[in-house]
Amino acid sequence: MVRWRSGTVTALRRQWTGAVELDVELPDGGTVRALAYPALVGRPEPGDRVLLNAGALLMGLGTGGYALVVALPDRLPPDPPQALDSRDAGHLVKARYTPLQPILLGVDEEASPHREVMEAADDLAGLPVVTADLHSALPAVLAGIHADAPAARVAYLLTDGGALPAWFSRTLAALGDHLVGTVTVGQAFGGDLEASTVHSGLLAARHVLRADVAIVAQGPGNLGTGTRWGFSGVAVGEAVNAVATLGGRPIGSLRISDADPRPRHRGVSHHSLTAYGRVALAPAELVVPDGLPSALAGEVEAALAPLTARHTVVRVPTDGLDAALRDTPVTLSTMGRGLDADHAYFLAAAAAGRHAARLLS
Repeated sequence: MVRWRSGTVTALRRQWTGAVELDVELPDGGTVRALAYPALVGRPEPGDRVLLNAGALLMGLGTGGYALVVALPDRLPPDPPQALDSRDAGHLVKARYTPLQPILLGVDEEASPHREVMEAADDLAGLPVVTADLHSALPAVLAGIHADAPAARVAYLLTDGGALPAWFSRTLAALGDHLVGTVTVGQAFGGDLEASTVHSGLLAARHVLRADVAIVAQGPGNLGTGTRWGFSGVAVGEAVNAVATLGGRPIGSLRISDADPRPRHRGVSHHSLTAYGRVALAPAELVVPDGLPSALAGEVEAALAPLTARHTVVRVPTDGLDAALRDTPVTLSTMGRGLDADHAYFLAAAAAGRHAARLLS
């Protein structure tokens, strides 16, 4: 449950789109690192008293290791410009029935400027959609797309398996100029467009953002219990089904590694095998990069063999992809491992992006 703390802001640190990092002094004289979302709680300043949810910080979570600002109780932000009873304000409630539930304008609501487009939208018209398990795959998939199709319009669907606020992701903030937009779907919020479901988010990417390619992946901080079914990335399989239902072309980015110390994630991760092998009922193209070390390549081939009854395994050349990965505007990292420490993981994601790009020609 919530582990409450209160304190005083002593300094502002890094800032990126939608988020401010703070130093907060606690009553016992200790200092904690905290994160505030100004759109939710207002903009903190040194000297402000803040209420904090310190659970993730006290647990030592790698991705979520911040105390989160819940309120500036002595300096509350003003109400949004639109009155809450105005039909122009939107009524899409996300993080529903939590203390910080935002009320947003959905892309397909009556008051949305995109309502007419979304009412008519019912098909993706073959849109290539890359589905990935982890948020860390996003910049690598994007690098693979733009390596072969530098002008391709790429949209990102941030699903709600990880961080709900899009603002939490420094990666996404750095990639902003390389995307035509972010659609936050389900309980996630803070994107350029808000959608209720993956289905409506995909249609918004195609018909509102006019994307040539879409990437579907959860935000940072995925949930996992170490069991076959207890991980948030199981939703990758549901995303494949949604893409196929709407007439898109599902492309599966596989989680491949010979560096992860956990046996269940070596070779092809059990996350990919469960999501694509058990949850995805529609066919997808599962991308394997050429040039993997021979032992790893053999493990991957053996692991994917049972999936070929439904899916197509596509082998993609990787010439030039290493250079594209090294040229990304963000530092690549997955589970604390960088590009050189887990090269196969990032190469597999980039190869999925390359395959999507080649479908555009």
